[in-house]
Amino acid sequence: MNELILIQISGEDRPGLTARLTEAMAPHGADILDMGQAVIHDMLSLGILVRLHPEADAAALIKDMLFLAHELGIKLKCIPISAGDYQKWAALEDRMRHIVTLLGRRVDSAQVAAVSRAMEQSGLNIEVITRLSSRQPLDPSENGRPACIEFFAQGEPRNLEELRTEFLRISHEMGVDIALQEDNVFRRNRRLVAFDMDSTLIQAEVIDELAAEAGVGDQVAAITESAMRGELDFQESLRSRLRLLRGLNEEALERVAERIPLTEGAERLITNLKRFGYKIAIISGGFTYFGRRLQERLGIDYLHANELEVADGKVTGEVNGPIVDAERKAELLRGIAESEDISLQQVIAVGDGANDLPMLNLAGLGIAFHAKPKVKEGARQAISTLGLDSILYLIGMRERETLS
Repeated sequence: MNELILIQISGEDRPGLTARLTEAMAPHGADILDMGQAVIHDMLSLGILVRLHPEADAAALIKDMLFLAHELGIKLKCIPISAGDYQKWAALEDRMRHIVTLLGRRVDSAQVAAVSRAMEQSGLNIEVITRLSSRQPLDPSENGRPACIEFFAQGEPRNLEELRTEFLRISHEMGVDIALQEDNVFRRNRRLVAFDMDSTLIQAEVIDELAAEAGVGDQVAAITESAMRGELDFQESLRSRLRLLRGLNEEALERVAERIPLTEGAERLITNLKRFGYKIAIISGGFTYFGRRLQERLGIDYLHANELEVADGKVTGEVNGPIVDAERKAELLRGIAESEDISLQQVIAVGDGANDLPMLNLAGLGIAFHAKPKVKEGARQAISTLGLDSILYLIGMRERETLS
């Protein structure tokens, strides 16, 4: 009868350990059924599950392994595994898996405790934990890079919405972001990222900036705020705001375009996405005049926004063509995915307003970015503590794999 043995090794890591250990197993004809290894601060934890054939001498293998461990100065433990226990464990291979990403300016033990406890109470079992961010300096002032830990968990949540709600609570109370994704083939094969523009790719609502130029800032800002909270129909709110801009000189558009900064991490994110072959789209309820500037600067592949009408050097208070509202955003996203011949599950959508929710929920990965509570609750993922480049962690990229 085949004999199963789990060999657990721990100690100081060094080159060649795996070779020495498996070379010692080879004369005994051990089949390796599974292996897993982690190294933290040069300390190794390695597990090897082996199967010995009926003619093999398990005692001899264990003796050789213990002797080698003593020679190498490492700890080694051999645990017999029954066939029944192995079959139960192997049957878990087909269970659903999820990825939970914890990220923030720093990660502490209380945050990890809260996240892991929420997972346990929901019925998820953590299998693998890995760090995606770079190693942190002892003096936090030496490095402004964020911290990110990724959990691979097995099982299906008892109540997915309750788990998401709990993660939102932890995020709010502890100042971190938590993403929950199903670990599937689409998660590893995203191909298109679509961004809202105002307050997402850029750090302003353009129409508010234009209103300041026109001297009607307070009136327009009040309408904008109400629209972003989902209290007003977007089309009517946009027309109301545009009417207040009637007569604004065209030169004001240039002044606004010059002073609005990109959002933190936007350029780094798009540089890396383009490097890895992603297509980039802007789908915005803002204006093409400003979107074209971003398109030229960042290499945006698709631009869909409202065409602000200008006549005789002045804003008329109207737009040319259909208004890009919530439904139009989702429709445009679907069309771009079809033109790229990709599934919507391969799409990432990012936005901050209520008019972005249909687009966010249509995409395989929809992210509410620094959004109002209602929008965060309506989206499946949210980022509120970091810049746009933290999205790289949500698609599984490690810090060392990206360009600064």
